[in-house]
Amino acid sequence: MELKEKIIQRKAVVGVIGLGYVGLPLALEFCRAGFHVIGFDVNLNRVNAINSGKSYIQDIHPEVIAEALQQHRLQASVDFSLLEGVDTVSICVPTPLRKTKDPDISYIVAAVEQIARYLHRGELIVLESTTYPGTTNEVILPELSKTGLKVGEDFYLAFSPERVDPGNTRFTTRNIPKVIGGITQECTDVAMALYQQIIEQVIPVSSTRAAEMVKLLENTFRSVNIALVNEIALMCDKLGIDVWEVINAAATKPFGFMPFYPGPGLGGHCIPLDPFYLAWKLKTLNYTARFIELAGEINAFMPNYVVGKITEALNKVEKSVKNSKILILGVAYKKDVNDVRESPALDIISLLEKQEAVVYYNDPLIPEIQEERVFLKSADLTDSFLAEMDCTVIVTDHSSYDYQWLVDNSRIVIDTRNATKKVRDPRKVIKKL
Repeated sequence: MELKEKIIQRKAVVGVIGLGYVGLPLALEFCRAGFHVIGFDVNLNRVNAINSGKSYIQDIHPEVIAEALQQHRLQASVDFSLLEGVDTVSICVPTPLRKTKDPDISYIVAAVEQIARYLHRGELIVLESTTYPGTTNEVILPELSKTGLKVGEDFYLAFSPERVDPGNTRFTTRNIPKVIGGITQECTDVAMALYQQIIEQVIPVSSTRAAEMVKLLENTFRSVNIALVNEIALMCDKLGIDVWEVINAAATKPFGFMPFYPGPGLGGHCIPLDPFYLAWKLKTLNYTARFIELAGEINAFMPNYVVGKITEALNKVEKSVKNSKILILGVAYKKDVNDVRESPALDIISLLEKQEAVVYYNDPLIPEIQEERVFLKSADLTDSFLAEMDCTVIVTDHSSYDYQWLVDNSRIVIDTRNATKKVRDPRKVIKKL
């Protein structure tokens, strides 16, 4: 039976490598569509959690995993020899940056080496991990071709960028359009047949390079525009203008303007990192991505700017940062998620601790931080605890916070997210970005 026919009849065995915030939701969508799915991960704790019906991802309810297990549609494993029995493989592994801001594709390479060991005729491989244009063609294809199998005939290879937005209940794996580009047209067709089984709209592009570039454009667009509005916030501060008023008024224009909002810096798994994949690739071609570099500088500066505002606010009440008790409200990289990756809150805490402040934090979704620079546990919020703090800094505007209560019970509030816009008598809100 040809692969496309097996896919359409839902008889193909689907493999997913990497069971994180991208891979696990994808695997469960395939289960929901009636496929048997084998999920692979090097993290034994993740594998054991899934096989026990537990979820470690905020957006996924344990009941969904339990149902897939009960229907015998899902299994998780650290044993990559099971790749021998799959018909398709979606690679959903991390692609971090090194400290030098060079791409680290070691997780992709490791996954592909395992796939190559068990590659067989009639198999589809799709890379979903964000990477620089050319990775699929220049890194993955040569490794798979060493088996003697020919792409587009014996096996199929494509790239389809993940577009998951953690915490977004409106747009999920199922209804976010899926871009797909194959090494050959046949590769694109087979990959489209697979994803059309679980995703409402599938959009083909001409090549893997084009598909890789799509994701980088999307996140570079956000990074550059966030940097622009962050710089506008710095300008408005110099001019004594409320940047939030300016943005809200500009947003009333029904064409030619899209509102972006300033903040304490960029965080998360995509926007702070992905543009530098593109910048790195262009450096190898003797081209400097100036917008990307400048946007990175501005966004990276914002935690320092926030600390400067904290210092100013404390100075007004004749206090120094040293020995002041400072509460950071929210350490997740964005509201209503439990993820601290690249969060600007970590930079703000680190900068304050270097100035010998006594730093506390509260985040209802993150009970403790165990990062390279920061080791803290979330403090309980009470009237008396807030009253003890010299300064309260809103870094992540979680929906669960009662901002009126926070302002009423705090001495000084620094609001980096305009979270207190509806607060009555906001005289304690010393500074907004």
